[in-house]
Amino acid sequence: MTSTALAPAPTVARSPHPAEHLTPEHLEAAQRHLVAKALAEFAHERLLAPSLDRSLPARQGQERPYVVTLDAPGGVRAVYRFRARRLALEHWAVDRATLTRERDGRPAPLDVLDLVLELQPLLRIPDDLLALYLEELSSTLASAAYRRARGGPSSAELLHAGLADVEQAMTEGHPSFVANNGRIGYGVGEHDAYAPEAGRSVRLVWLAARRAVSHVATGAGLTEDALYRHELDPATRDRFAARLRDLGLDPADYRYLPVHPWQWEHRVAVTFAPDVARRDLVLLGESDDTYRAQQSVRTFLNADRPDRHYVKTAVAIQNMGFLRGLSPAYMRATPAINDWVADLVDTDPELAACGVRVLRERASIGYTGDVYHRTPRPNAHRKMLAALWREQPHTLLAPGQRATTMAALLHRDAAGDAFATAAVRASGLDPADWLRAYLRVYLRPLVHCLRAHDLAFMPHGENVILVWADHVPVGAFLKDIGEEVAVLSDRPLPPEVERIRAVVDDDEKALAVFTDVFDGVLRHLAAVLVTDGVLTEGVFWGVVAETIDAHAADHPDLPSGVDLRAARFAHSCLNRLQLRNTLQMVDLADQSSSLIYAGTLANPVARGAVAGGGSPVGVAPAGVGRPGDGRPGDDRAGDAGTGDRAGRAARGATGETA
Repeated sequence: MTSTALAPAPTVARSPHPAEHLTPEHLEAAQRHLVAKALAEFAHERLLAPSLDRSLPARQGQERPYVVTLDAPGGVRAVYRFRARRLALEHWAVDRATLTRERDGRPAPLDVLDLVLELQPLLRIPDDLLALYLEELSSTLASAAYRRARGGPSSAELLHAGLADVEQAMTEGHPSFVANNGRIGYGVGEHDAYAPEAGRSVRLVWLAARRAVSHVATGAGLTEDALYRHELDPATRDRFAARLRDLGLDPADYRYLPVHPWQWEHRVAVTFAPDVARRDLVLLGESDDTYRAQQSVRTFLNADRPDRHYVKTAVAIQNMGFLRGLSPAYMRATPAINDWVADLVDTDPELAACGVRVLRERASIGYTGDVYHRTPRPNAHRKMLAALWREQPHTLLAPGQRATTMAALLHRDAAGDAFATAAVRASGLDPADWLRAYLRVYLRPLVHCLRAHDLAFMPHGENVILVWADHVPVGAFLKDIGEEVAVLSDRPLPPEVERIRAVVDDDEKALAVFTDVFDGVLRHLAAVLVTDGVLTEGVFWGVVAETIDAHAADHPDLPSGVDLRAARFAHSCLNRLQLRNTLQMVDLADQSSSLIYAGTLANPVARGAVAGGGSPVGVAPAGVGRPGDGRPGDDRAGDAGTGDRAGRAARGATGETA
């Protein structure tokens, strides 16, 4: 009997990514930032209650010393001390430089992972999801260290930068979520290749999808063929057709699907291997154009041809409470929904006067020939092969105008200098007048859409692009319409738009502004401008109140019962959603009933709440709750005990983030 020697296995040369950003210095800075944010946002959501620290001396200024004492697992007592300024909407502006930690009376390094374990009795993360939440925090730390190591332009330099460069320079994801840069699934090399902060050129992968098991939807005036002609050069289209013919396939039987390179490597060629093998999906190759990833991670801006559309792809990484897929079923109605919303916005004189427009999602494609679409229940695997094309703002700008993500207003550079502060000072305007200009293109249109049309957007920083002239906001583009817009009444709708209806009462309609605008954006912007000494809290919220009242005065006949000057509103808590289920924060089919509230918040623009240039009336005193024990404070309005109740609200918290 003879034996046959096995041929030597082929070797693959691999060079491990050095991960040079993971150093003690970079990680320490990332930890300090994230621990401060966690303490601030968990206190905001009443998961803990910092107390005044009597052991530290008072000093001039409005910052005061606070302490959080936690009985950590293993009988260890952890103590956090810091100085902070309390602002409206129970916002904690923590001075990171003053933050210290002790364990059993000895100094200890700041570590957000340890903090979560110490807080676990209060946070109540399900045991089976705790490790995943800690992994998302670790990834967020790695991303912050990467940004610090890579460096970036100053806020003053960003005032003159282009849209793509501003997107790359952003150092923070969602301002409210603590674990906001999870991206579970990216390796260190893939992060360096595809993360928006890397700023790398990316070539998308193109597949041919068999027409019989896929669909394309296009907006008004656009055909599938015209879409391909706009997005792909003739030579590229010829190359794709030749590839299909070389395989003995008829190009007429296929349509073209752009795919994230990570998705091809990790999902399509593996999870959909049978579909590739039977030629329902055919690899055509890379795009000729190069793209830059945007803050939403899965959306790309064409770097070579800025007249061409944004491309939004599915990428099955876990990020901030969701697997970042795209549903082919949702994609079918997306262009029609966008056309309806855009027509409403474009034909409303008030919105035109405010300079607000919609970046329409003009076309979508989805593949449904896989086995996962034949399973009894919906699943995340059904959201792995779809894409859409969205208008970009470059061709819509007037001479002298520039565009940036609105997230830039909350950005601080490595030196701590704020983009918003730099813009106010560069504009030469009185700060209150600059704020009026901004609220005219942001808050006033959203108030009008809600009160005149029962229409609510998800207008966080990444979903709004500001238009600038001489460092002053003069217009805004609203985007991410198909997935994140809602009609909150029973007003007539075309059948193809019906899916965005979510009928709620007037109090819940108001949350579209209270939660998503006041608490989600303006709370953070106020902290930037107030702590930088640009203006006072009273002036800031006074201009907000003035904007709301001016709209009401200009439209006295609107029948809406939405009251944005009410005394209080429901306190919807975003981190509590992620802590409850870091895999999927809300049920996308019924977002409002998934939300979690912690009582109510005092409205900083309630009637009589803003006086002169002083502080808003009704800001709750610090240290409510049992001092020093780190437990949640009461509601401060007599309705404590509503606590973690799931209920209905006007909008959810499903926005993308980096």
